[in-house]
Amino acid sequence: MDYSVIGTKIKEMRKVVGLTQGDLAEGICTQALISRIEKGDIYPNATALYQISVKLGVDINYFFEIGTTPRLDYIREVERQLKSLRDTWDYKGMIELVKAEEKNPLFYKDNEKLQLLYWHKAIYLHEDRKESEAALTLLHKAYQMTAHHKKAMSEREMQILSAIGTIHAALNNHEDALDYYDQVETAMKTTDHLHEKAIKTKLFYNTARALTRSGRLNESTDYCLRAIKWCFEEELLWGLGELYYQIGYNYELTGDLEKALSYMQPAFHMFELKNDRVHIEFLEKKMNEMRKRSKGTGAFPHN
Repeated sequence: MDYSVIGTKIKEMRKVVGLTQGDLAEGICTQALISRIEKGDIYPNATALYQISVKLGVDINYFFEIGTTPRLDYIREVERQLKSLRDTWDYKGMIELVKAEEKNPLFYKDNEKLQLLYWHKAIYLHEDRKESEAALTLLHKAYQMTAHHKKAMSEREMQILSAIGTIHAALNNHEDALDYYDQVETAMKTTDHLHEKAIKTKLFYNTARALTRSGRLNESTDYCLRAIKWCFEEELLWGLGELYYQIGYNYELTGDLEKALSYMQPAFHMFELKNDRVHIEFLEKKMNEMRKRSKGTGAFPHN
């Protein structure tokens, strides 16, 4: 196994997130040891490297390919299933999986594993049970399980803070929502290594929605355009339909129906590609109504 680049990568990431050698060493080892690791004189043991990766906000695999264990594979499979349930809005399935794993001692080995369950349980409480305050309490608890001011924010911590923002937005606390979204956006600027790139798309989209509801339509449109640019740069499809729709909706609110339709049309096509019947039917009806309001003629195009 080649350890020659580990010290260099640690040094690079430490500088990106704005930590001193002393900050990175705190609670792990001595500053002198971090210095020797970064110079390549020695390499950290597995425990120290894991702690360093957590503090830098990256997966340990960022430093080198590491063989997985059956236990780690199991945790990752649960995480994959929860993500799939989250992305398809299957909150019943989500809580069934969470309840099953709450009986599994593997998830009580460290805070990061238990945090995964708390995060998804909170989503269920908000989305299905409509117990928003209980969900917020649990999300804050989940975030504090791993968050620390002297380490970079992990992707999961970003997602948890975004979830807190989304609940505030649902409660019409739009300024609170925007504050949480801003914290996540600031954290993203310290890393170029997003494993799940759609996190950024979702953040910009949720920010845009909160700005629209606050009457800040131009800012909302700007966030959508930035997100669309990001999607094309990273070859991402997730969110393009939602983003084009949000821009169209902003123009609809200003009364510019022609411009609104010019953005809703590509949104419709993106939902067609995904065979998203709910959004297809919603947009088809909405666009036909808008054409009538603008005294347009012709049937809704399907090509």
